[in-house]
Amino acid sequence: MALAALEKMPVRALGFRNTALKQDRAAGLKNVARVLSSIVPTRILGVIPARFASSRFPGKALAKIAGKTMLQHVFERSSQARYLTHLVIATDDERIRDEARRFGAPVRMTRSDHLSGTDRVAEVASAMEYDLVVNIQGDEPLIDPGAIDSAALSVLDDPEVAMGTLKKRIEDASEYSNPNVVKVVTDRSGRAIYFSRSPIPYVRDEAERRSAVHFKHIGLYVYRRDFLLAYSDLPVGPLEQAERLEQLRALENGFPIRVVETEYESLGVDTPEDLERVSGMFEMTMSQAHYRSEN
Repeated sequence: MALAALEKMPVRALGFRNTALKQDRAAGLKNVARVLSSIVPTRILGVIPARFASSRFPGKALAKIAGKTMLQHVFERSSQARYLTHLVIATDDERIRDEARRFGAPVRMTRSDHLSGTDRVAEVASAMEYDLVVNIQGDEPLIDPGAIDSAALSVLDDPEVAMGTLKKRIEDASEYSNPNVVKVVTDRSGRAIYFSRSPIPYVRDEAERRSAVHFKHIGLYVYRRDFLLAYSDLPVGPLEQAERLEQLRALENGFPIRVVETEYESLGVDTPEDLERVSGMFEMTMSQAHYRSEN
């Protein structure tokens, strides 16, 4: 399906309420300068969807790590990406809105009935004129700004693709068979062939299996704006239903996904135990920095 076909599709996102049009002014403007000036002419919007009502860890966006909320860590690190023109937090919760305003981040209130973070990002994008939109996970306080740039470049470098994402080489053999680690295979041009929770590709020869290279998917996405606004109207196919992987909707409907390799190791916070692990990493990093400054 060509990108031009999107013009003929109904776009529910364009019917979003005016809540997305109400910008945070005084607090938001304080922090715009923190986003480094983009060095590319394409206008790129970064959106951090954040909600309070997480099923496994309610309020995790406001959990403290090394004296700052996780939301603030994500925003500050994302602000260091070189190719973002603008960065905004999207939420349906006043507590998260207030926290974003406290540390000076632009924030937009969205509807509360979205089924996914992608839909929340689309609502914000529908009210703002940008060429590309990056969906930055709000539960990754160690997000690498370079990974955001790599995702953005994946679409900038290939005008035929509507969507881009990242992959990382699997180094822990147990991840290959772990259904919670999504694997991805690509063609020679770097476009996704398939994403799966199953081990792919399966290497039949046992001798070759030891040296085979496998990649896991890193869930950081960039979309062309028109494609993102029409995404929720694309029909859900049997592959997405079977794997429970939303990105398969693009492939099943004929839209290519560009995938670029990264060294970034995604460390999301889904549970209180994850928070403890990430907090420990922050403390270790701060201790190392203090030791270097003392010596």
